[in-house]
Amino acid sequence: MLITDVSKNDYDELIQVWENSVQATHEFLSEEDINFLRPLILEQYFVAVTLKCVRNDFGEILGFCGVADGNLEMLFIRPESRGQGVGSALCRYAITQLGVDKVDVNEQNPKALGFYEHIGFKVVGRSEFDGQGKPFPLLHLELEV
Repeated sequence: MLITDVSKNDYDELIQVWENSVQATHEFLSEEDINFLRPLILEQYFVAVTLKCVRNDFGEILGFCGVADGNLEMLFIRPESRGQGVGSALCRYAITQLGVDKVDVNEQNPKALGFYEHIGFKVVGRSEFDGQGKPFPLLHLELEV
């Protein structure tokens, strides 16, 4: 799978991938929560991370990751592309090329936890609240060496 850079011109497509992915995997988030997060991600979070993506043969983004300071800050895959190796490819790229060794995952997202544990991460801590102070507990994972 070819992993490429992302430009600001891709942000509209990225936010759509993000929203579709969140709706498919984050059942614990309400529409109000998603509406709260959307502008933060679009206006603040995308510019704060190194973004990489996988595209199909037509140039459409199938999934993307965002990395900052050794943390995998975001990994979102189009729902119809899940289970096809896109997330694994992006995660392994982030580890080998971008120095990722940590990731946080919502405790209410057991499939994501299982995915990261399969990649080689282990739970090393827990926070009662997410990064916005909302009551969505986070599990802190680190790559096993």
